[in-house]
Parts: sequence; structure tokens; C-alpha cells
Amino acid sequence: MASPELGRHDGVALANPPSENVTARPSAGPQPAYWLPVATIWWRELVHFYRQRSRMAGALGTPLLFWLMIGAGFGDSFHTAGAGGAGTAGYLEYFFPGTVLLIVLFTSIFSTMSVIEDRHEGFLLSVLVAPIPRSALVLGKVLGGSTLSLVQGLIFVALAPLVGLRFGLAGAIEITFVLFLISFALTALGFYFAWRIDSVQGYHGVMNLVLLPMWLLSGALFPLSSAHTWIGWVMRANPLTYGLAALRSAFYGAPMPGMPATAVSIAVMGLFGVLCLLAGLQLVSKPSASAA
Repeated sequence: MASPELGRHDGVALANPPSENVTARPSAGPQPAYWLPVATIWWRELVHFYRQRSRMAGALGTPLLFWLMIGAGFGDSFHTAGAGGAGTAGYLEYFFPGTVLLIVLFTSIFSTMSVIEDRHEGFLLSVLVAPIPRSALVLGKVLGGSTLSLVQGLIFVALAPLVGLRFGLAGAIEITFVLFLISFALTALGFYFAWRIDSVQGYHGVMNLVLLPMWLLSGALFPLSSAHTWIGWVMRANPLTYGLAALRSAFYGAPMPGMPATAVSIAVMGLFGVLCLLAGLQLVSKPSASAA
């Protein structure tokens, strides 16, 4: 006669254990702490990026050439009012915050490109089947890219005294905070597109179609007050316009004329970053979401 099926629970043999115990939870060990995988993915993003010297050079070198060539090209033919309406600023000085924003944008693009590479290498698939929340993957990737963008931007901020921009400790803290908000929002937006796109070439095409126009119409190249009527409305609807306005105010320690108020700018940029993160979380959390 066949013997009854035996199961074991807390060291005690059970005859004919309930069927749900057979197909229930996987017998993996205890779930890891939420922030451990977030920190691990964050650190991996930093190491992965800084091992690729060409991306570092591209993220810093291209905006630097833009700043020098475009700024020197306009020279003394462009002047705009300074902070609080006092004094005037030449184009190299005016274009400096926009160049910092461009560095942050380029670094965000290059860092979120790793999502596509990780998919092709099988890393994303291994993370998705691991016993960690999918939100830890999103947050780790976004925080890693945000940190990289912030560091790259701060490196260029150190050149501010060369164009006459000087600020104290409070100004440096405000610049860092605003740069992190911008970095976080752009990285979260880049992650959203990178998750949906399967090729690096397609990703570059979308970024050129979305992020670069956002930068061009943020007030980086020309002030909002001098824009044509319809361009002005587009600039007002552009979240990066508010990020750049907050960054200029942080550099000068006072609101810039014709730009949105600092508090409004920070609120808009923060809200935009949260919405981009939520969109990425919702996309990755779909049951059909796959890294294959």
C-alpha cells in the first residue's frame, strides 16, 4: 500500500499536508532590507559610469565647448539685466547656468542609457526575478544617475568665479539642492524612456527630440522676456524653465528679472521629478513589464 505523503513543519512530520503549502511561497531566505538593494544599485551606477571615461568626457567636454564657443561668439553683443535688475551680465556669464544645466542633462542621458545595456546583458532580468521590490530597482537607478549628474554639474560650478559669479556657503547649498532636483527629474524622465526603448540608437533619437528642445527652450540660450509670444508660452510650460530660473537665483542670491519666482520654480521642478519617478515606478511595476 502506498505510504501517505509526508510534509514537515517546524520539525514535525505532517501527513497529507494542505495543498496550498506545496504551491505557496518560494522557499527563499528572508527578504533583504529595502534600502540594501537600492544602495547596491546606486553604487553600481556610479562605478559603471566612471569606468567609462568616454562618457565622462562627453558629459563635461561637450557643454564646455558649447559655453566657450557660443559665449565667445556673442561676446559683448549681448547684455541682460543682472539679479534684482541691477547691473548687466555678458553672454558668457548669462550662459553659464545654462551650461551647468546642459552638463546635468547630458549626464542624465548617459547614465540612464545603462538601463538598455543592462537589459541586453541580462542584468535587469536577474534583478527582476530577485526577491526585492521592483521599486528598489527604479529608485537605485534614478538615485545613481542623479548623483552622477549632480557631481558633474558641481565640478563645472567650481568655474563660476571665472565669469564673475561668486557665492557663499548658503549659495553653494542652494545651488546643490536645486541641481539635485533637476538631476533627479531628468534622470527619472530618462529612465522612463530607456525602459520603454530597446535600442541605444532609438533612445538617443528620443532624447534629441525631447530633452534637447527642453533645454533650448528653458532660457539657457536667451531670456524668457525676449522670446517671441508663442515661444514664450512654450517656455512657460517647460519644467526646465523653472529649474533654470531657480538655478540662476541660487547663483545670484536674488530672483532674476522676468523669470518665475524661486519658490514657484523649486515647487514646479520638484513636482515634475516626483511625477517622472511615479511614471517609472508604474511602468516597471506592471505585471507585463519585462527586461527581456
